[in-house]
Order: sequence, then structure tokens, then C-alpha cells
Amino acid sequence: MPVPSKVVRFLGPYLQYAVMVLLILLLLTASRVGLFVWQFDRVSVAGDISTMLLQGVRADLIFAGLWLIIPVLLAPLLAGEKRFFLWRGFSHFWVLLGLCLAIFIEVSTPQFILQYDIRPNRLYIEYLKYPKEVFSTLWQGYRAMLLGGVAVTVFMLWLLNRVFINVTTKTQPYPAKIFWFSWPLVVLLVFSAVRSTTEHRPANPAMFAITSDALVNSLIINSPYSVLYALYNMKHEARSSEIYGKLPDVEMLKLALDWPWLKHVSFNNSELPTLHYREAAMKRSKPLNLVIILQESLGATFVESLGGVPVTPELEKLKHDGWWFEQMYATGTRSVRGIEAVVSGFMPTPAQSTVKLSLSQQNFYTLGSTLTQQGYNTSFIYGGEAHFDNMRSFFTGNDINQIIDLPQMSNPVFVGSWGASDEDLFTAAAKHFSDMHQQKQPFFSLVFTSSNHTPFEFPDGRISLYEQPKATMNNSVKYADYALGKFISEAREQPYWQDTLFLIVADHDNRVYGNNLVPVEKFHIPALILGADITPKRIEPVASQIDLAPTMLSLMGISGSTPLIGRDFARDDSSSGRAFMQFDQYFALMEQQQLTILRPQQPAIGAIYDPVAKSVTIEAGSVSDVQIKRTLAQVLLPSYLYRQQAYRLPDQKP
Repeated sequence: MPVPSKVVRFLGPYLQYAVMVLLILLLLTASRVGLFVWQFDRVSVAGDISTMLLQGVRADLIFAGLWLIIPVLLAPLLAGEKRFFLWRGFSHFWVLLGLCLAIFIEVSTPQFILQYDIRPNRLYIEYLKYPKEVFSTLWQGYRAMLLGGVAVTVFMLWLLNRVFINVTTKTQPYPAKIFWFSWPLVVLLVFSAVRSTTEHRPANPAMFAITSDALVNSLIINSPYSVLYALYNMKHEARSSEIYGKLPDVEMLKLALDWPWLKHVSFNNSELPTLHYREAAMKRSKPLNLVIILQESLGATFVESLGGVPVTPELEKLKHDGWWFEQMYATGTRSVRGIEAVVSGFMPTPAQSTVKLSLSQQNFYTLGSTLTQQGYNTSFIYGGEAHFDNMRSFFTGNDINQIIDLPQMSNPVFVGSWGASDEDLFTAAAKHFSDMHQQKQPFFSLVFTSSNHTPFEFPDGRISLYEQPKATMNNSVKYADYALGKFISEAREQPYWQDTLFLIVADHDNRVYGNNLVPVEKFHIPALILGADITPKRIEPVASQIDLAPTMLSLMGISGSTPLIGRDFARDDSSSGRAFMQFDQYFALMEQQQLTILRPQQPAIGAIYDPVAKSVTIEAGSVSDVQIKRTLAQVLLPSYLYRQQAYRLPDQKP
């Protein structure tokens, strides 16, 4: 790259970084334009494209500024004439590392958007913790994309290295006086680029959310900045909900617990503010066993009677034999979020799921906490390896006493990238239930399926394919449904059936996308309770995954004190309901069709959800300050309980 001699002298030791900033702006702008063209239908209706592109350059400068912080701080030590050879070498390496990071994340962005309908964010970081599973998935399902992305990154890095060899050799030091005069100005420029505003708070991704479409908002910024900001936020998990605002603890607790089904209970423990006693709706001489079948990615998208594709015929048959939830909503978009909601009854926050957070690895409430005290064998049964997403640590530390995963399964018939097939999983589960019954041991098991997961591998010859080719989402769901139906059919013939409740529920939908801040329709999931003496029923009010734990305990015939604040549908299924949804940085409270959506460092908005049209209509100015506070309390409560280590039973010591 030819650089005029006057420019070389003017930029002095910062020549490499000036060229880097220019290349970052060019590369990220080109990537943004390409993404805008790809998503033009959504971008064109979201706002003024030129304004969004200009705001994108602002975000690119923030990323460049962040990458410059370390070298600018090191400049006084290395950029002098005596150590300038070290400065040149370090700068060459640092510039190429930053460009490599930007290129690789941007190249992987389209595939991430196809899966999550948003730019890479904290999920990108979380998946990097499990290289074996992630690489296997990419190699089996996205090999061309993986190899192409690596090839593009390597080629670009080779090309840029050739450019910067020339730039590096031309880089010269300033005379000492000029350096010390210029260095504060450079620090000021970098600081201004990173802060990017004169407002009270520095710029952050939320400030670029200028449309009602979450994907378009993410396209305005760039993926490296999005990932770095997510990494920064992960250090503040305990107070993550405060991005929406704050309330005094007393007021927050009062508002958060102000639900009709909690009016008749007493909260008497100041250290454990949600702990209360509930009487079971079903009186039983012997409490029932409980099996929760958590179906991977089984959203309403795949259930015809819920408005989806007809690929779950077995579930459609089973729903006539039990309690069928017409409007059950997931709390989030990850399996661990579904686990914390279903097994712990814990509400979502902008932080990682409590399954992965440090303060909840011990003495954090799960259904196992109550059932272990009742003498139950408690287990987690999974076709993959339970260390994934920190599940093993969370469960073993919180009263799930037995883990049965792939290494414990004898001779599975089919093993894919994510572990044993659902049939093998249910075979292992059925054996465990029979063993417990023979030992006259009451049992609780969480059975977590994985066949409906990219790259969609399952045994041949089990189902008539819904579509071609075989390895598609719809076909894998149909196989998972087949395996479920087969297991339930065989379980009906077992002696433990009459003593056992079965809950079939999804962890989340397969892909959560849409041109709304919170795509509510993609949080809609099936849920079914059957077994024992359950008689068919339709439950029509809006419900949340956090309502399932108290409902199951009540149906099992188990009374007692728990911190669960979900609704017991065994006592009341007639009044209106509510659901909580965490989508990226947005939190939504839905009460029947009325939505209140909280946004970080921005005013809350009200909206109406139409379940028939599956659309969200923003209603400007429709949400009151009272409702905003009430919604804020719902998301502040779980952060408070986590931070105080107050979501537990009295005998579980923090």
C-alpha cells in the first residue's frame, strides 16, 4: 500500500493503526451493505437506510477505538526511539489480530442470523466454550460454510499481512517532544471514539436500536462490537436486569409478587422473600412419580393445531389424553433458559441462565430440592454429554442425584453429533423407571431430548419423510415425535404408568425470528400433562414455563414450602394469565394479548399481540408508568434472588 511520505511523517508511530481504522471502516461497511441487501425487505421498511448506514460507521469507530485502547496505553513504554522495534512488531501483530477477529466474526454472521435472526451476541461466546460439540455440528451440518469461512479469513489475513509488511517498515517514531505533545490528543481521540456521545452514558448497542425490528437494529452495528459488548456484560450478570432501570427492594418485591394466585399465601421469611407454603390441589396417600420430557426446539411452529407444520402427529394424538396448554410460552431462546424455567420455576433475565452462573451451582432451588426431601430418586437423562452448557454441574449441585448421559448408555443404536438418538434416550429412561419401580423408589426424572438439533441426524427407516432431503428441521422433528409416541405407548403398558405424571414440554422453538422487537409467536410452545389419573382438559389462558413446576407438585399431591411463584393450574385455570419472555436485550411481560416491552436505556413500549395473525402491533404511549414499574419488578426480582442467594429452601445454606 503506497503511503505518501507526508502522511508517514504526520502519523509517525500510529501509521499502522490509522491504516487499520481505515480498513475496518471499509470492511465493516461493506459487510453491512451486503447484509442490508440480503435483508432488504426488512431493512427498507424499518427506517431511512442512509441514516442507518451512518450510524453503522459510528458503531465501527467504537469497535476500532476499543481495539486501540491497549496499544495507545502501551505507547509511552514502547513507541520511543529506543524500543521502537518492539512497537513495530507488536503493532503489526495487534493490527492483524484485530482485522482477523473482525473478518472471521463478520464472515460467520450470515449463518448466525439464519439460526437466531440477529447478529452474533452472547450466544456466540457461550458456544465457543464447547468446541467439540460445536465443531461436530459445524462439520456435519455446515461443512461448506465452515471451510469457506476459514478460507476467506485466511486469504484476507494473508493479503492484509502483505499490505502491512510495507506499512510496518515505513512506520517511524516521533521525536520525544512531538510524541508527548501528541499522545494526549491520541488518547482523547480514542476515548471519544469509544464513548461516541456526550450523553451521561457512553454509547452501547441499545442506542442503535432505532427500529421496531430487532434484526435490523443489530445490522446497524457490527458483529465484533456486538460480541465484545456481550463479553463485557457477562461480568455484570448479578445486576444484569438493571439495564432496564431500578426500584427500591421493598417496592420491587411488592410489585413482583402481586399476582392473583399469590394473594392467599404468606411470605414470612425476609431472607427468602418468595418462600411460601402451598397446599396441593390433589390429596394423595402416596405422591406420584414425575417425568419431565423436555423436547429440544419443539415450538408451536411444528404443531398443526397450534398453527404450525403438521410434523407432530403423535403429540396431536396424545393431547386428547391429558391437560393441553393452548397458550404456553417459553421464557427464552436457549435450552438452559428452558431448564431453569421448567425445573426451577425461575424467571428470565438478560444474564445467562442460572444453569451457567456461579452463585447458582449449589443451594439453588430445583424440583429436586423438594423431591429429595420426600425420598425420591432424582435424575437427569440426556442423550449427549451432560457437561454441555454446564448442566452436569448445575444438576449435581442442586439435588439431582443421578446423571445418565451418553457414556452411561449401553450400546446405543444411533449416535449423531449431539449424542444418542431419542429412541436410545427413551430406552435408557424406560430402563431406569422400571428399575426404580422394582425397587419401590419414587422417582423424578428430567429427560432431555436432542435429535431435533442441527445438523438434524436421526436413524433411517423410522418415518416417512416430510420433505427432501432427509437432514432438515421438519424431518428431525417428525422423528423426535415418532420416538416420543413410541415411548409413551410402551410406558402405558408398564406398571409405573398409574403412579407417574408425565410432562411433555419444549425448551424453546427451533429458530426465534421475526420483524418485531420480541417475536412472540416464536416463544409459543406445546405443553402436555398426562399419565396417572389425569383426565383430558384444555387450558386456555396464557401460561409460562415457570407455571409448570408448582402445577406438577400440586398434581403429584405434594404440599410444602417452596420459592416457586408460578401459577398452580391445578387450582385455577379460568382467570387470565401472563408470560415472561427474554429476547436478546429485550424483556416482555405479556398479559393475555397486552405486551409491555422493556428496552435497555430506552423508554418501555406497549404493544398488542394477535395470536391469530401472529403479529405484534406497537401502541405508542399506551403503557403507563404503573405498568412499566410492574414489568420492571418482574425482571428485577430474579436478579435480586440470584444476587442474594435467596432462591432456595431454608435448609439449603448459601
